Amino acid sequence: MELAPSPTCRPRVEWIWPAEPARSRMHQHGRCDEGVLRREAPVKRRDPRMSDLSLTILPETADDALAIERLHERTFGPGRYARTAYRLREQIEHCLDLSFTARIGTLMVGSLRLTPIRIGETPALMLGPLTIEPPFRDRGIGRALIDRALAAAHAAGHRLIVLVGDEPYYARSGFRRIPKGTVTMPGPVDPARLLIAELAPGAFDGVAGAIRPDWEAAIENK
Repeated sequence: MELAPSPTCRPRVEWIWPAEPARSRMHQHGRCDEGVLRREAPVKRRDPRMSDLSLTILPETADDALAIERLHERTFGPGRYARTAYRLREQIEHCLDLSFTARIGTLMVGSLRLTPIRIGETPALMLGPLTIEPPFRDRGIGRALIDRALAAAHAAGHRLIVLVGDEPYYARSGFRRIPKGTVTMPGPVDPARLLIAELAPGAFDGVAGAIRPDWEAAIENK
């Protein structure tokens, strides 16, 4: 997902919370006060071009739609329309309050969305697409977006998040491979890339079936 290590240092990561901060693993890595969680990322090699830049994670708004679509175009190209996960997400609106953008200054450099789905009859969320501008990859931006989205989903009472992606990358955020044949997508997907994260212990126990849009949740989100 992220490219080879960059010699530039990581920018400071700042999460902006719309209300009270969710209790999550992120509190172990930073300081939380007045609704803002800040984490100072380690600086391995100083680069004056990046040393004063601050990364801000903000909830997505309706006004971000065009900029995010252009980001998807630059990152994935027209081939994104052929992907099973993309076709599934096209059928239903994502959760605006659980989707986030990453900015350095006023420049949008990343986006992550969560979409309501069901696995059989079990409510869940689908993570993706996670999109980072190529020049800004390997600086912890993707991980910051994932951590923020998982914390927000947990605070909202969600229990499961599924995605299609590389296990070595997403395992750092608590995702693991779904046992083959347990869950199916409405199209071709490499079973080794179908991953799940439990936001509550045992949330995936006994869950199986086809992934489909959760229309009821989508109506409630409007």
